[in-house]
Amino acid sequence: MTRVPVKQRDAYSPPVTTSSPAALNFALDRSSPVPLYYQLAQQLEAAIEHGVLGPGSLLGNEIDLAGRLGLSRPTVRQAIQSLVDKGLLVRRRGVGTQVVHSQVKRPLELSSLYDDLEASGQKPATQVVRNEVEQASAEVAAALGIAEGADVHHMERLRLTHGEPVAFLSNYVPVGLLDLDTRTLESTGLYRMMRSAGITLHSARQTVGARSATAKEAQRLAEPEGAALLTMQRTAYDDTGRAVEYGTHIYRASRYAFDFQLLVRS
Repeated sequence: MTRVPVKQRDAYSPPVTTSSPAALNFALDRSSPVPLYYQLAQQLEAAIEHGVLGPGSLLGNEIDLAGRLGLSRPTVRQAIQSLVDKGLLVRRRGVGTQVVHSQVKRPLELSSLYDDLEASGQKPATQVVRNEVEQASAEVAAALGIAEGADVHHMERLRLTHGEPVAFLSNYVPVGLLDLDTRTLESTGLYRMMRSAGITLHSARQTVGARSATAKEAQRLAEPEGAALLTMQRTAYDDTGRAVEYGTHIYRASRYAFDFQLLVRS
C-alpha cells in the first residue's frame, strides 16, 4: 500500500473563461411585486447552477450590464452582492466579478459523493492523500465491529469539482474486503468499487454536524481558518448486516449542503 504526501497549495482561484452573461436572455417582469434585483439574482443563479455560466466566467462591468438590461446600477449591484454573499460569485481586484462555483446539494441517503457529483454534472476528481493498512483505533473498531488493534485499510482523499476542493474524506474498510489500489481510488468512488466487487450496500448509520476549520483543514479545502465546515460520520452495512465501511468526512459549507425531505408522522 502506498502513502501519497499532501502537496501544499495556495487558495483556489478559478481560471478566467470567456463565458459571460452578455448572451443570456434575462426575462425581467417590471409589473411583478418581486424586486428586480431579486429576479436578476435568481436568473444569474440558475445560469450558474445549470452550467451556462461556468466557474471562471466574468460578469463584466456593472454599468454595462445595467445599461443593457435597463436597470439602475444599484439594482445590478444588489443582485450581484446577494450572489457574492451566497458564495457563488467573488469580486477580484483587477479581474472583476467572477463565477466561483455552484453549491453541491447532496441528498441525505446512502449514496456515494462521487456518484452524486457525477450525476449532477459536477466533474468529480480525487487526490489520494493516504492509502495504507494500519491498526484500528477504539473508535474505528467499535464502528466496524472488529477488535481494537485489528488491521484496517485507511484512505484519505481530497474530493474536487471543476478543479476546486469540496470535501476531505477519511474512510476505514476491513482488510481483505476488496482491492483498494490508489490508481482506482483516483478514478472512481469507493461505493462504486464495492459494487464492482459484488458487495451490496444495504443501510447505514449517519451523523451530520458542523464546526470550524482548523488551519490544516482550511489549507486543504481552500478556505480561511475558522471557516464553517459540515461534518459527517457514517458506518455502512451490506445486505448481510456486516459493517463494510466507516467514514469521517468534512465538507466546505460554502460549497456543500445536505438535502432531505421531511414527512409528517400521522
